[in-house]
Amino acid sequence: MKDVTNQHFYLVREDVLTEAMQKTLEAKALLQTGKVNSIWDAVKEVDLSRSAFYKYRDAVFPFHSIVQERILTVFLQLEDREGTLARLLQLVADSQCNVLTIHQTIPIQGRASVTLSLDVTAMSKDINEFLAEMKRLDFVEAADVISSGAF
Repeated sequence: MKDVTNQHFYLVREDVLTEAMQKTLEAKALLQTGKVNSIWDAVKEVDLSRSAFYKYRDAVFPFHSIVQERILTVFLQLEDREGTLARLLQLVADSQCNVLTIHQTIPIQGRASVTLSLDVTAMSKDINEFLAEMKRLDFVEAADVISSGAF
């Protein structure tokens, strides 16, 4: 997914969305309700290509899901130094985010990958500001949003 820290987000009426975006929303609803068991079945049901589904699945959301879901998942590349995860989690705590999951790889060649899923409902700052603060940490080499119901 693209780095969204410097992008703007908009609330748009359904009738101005492209047909592929609308069908992506339909496919996501089929998957969420359990009416279909796979992405393949969902895109087939709504007559959408899988590539279009993957293109838009993390970019279009029904308004109600954004209001209800305030979960941000961030993928980070960190230098392997003592205390880096503790400092990162301190920033998360200071921002009043709740950690839902943490996955960290074993450091290889001085670098580790970390995926954080955060409940940002009570976050005290703008999400773009929060991501910029993460990126300013001297041990963070990259920080990218991989999914979000927070915007």
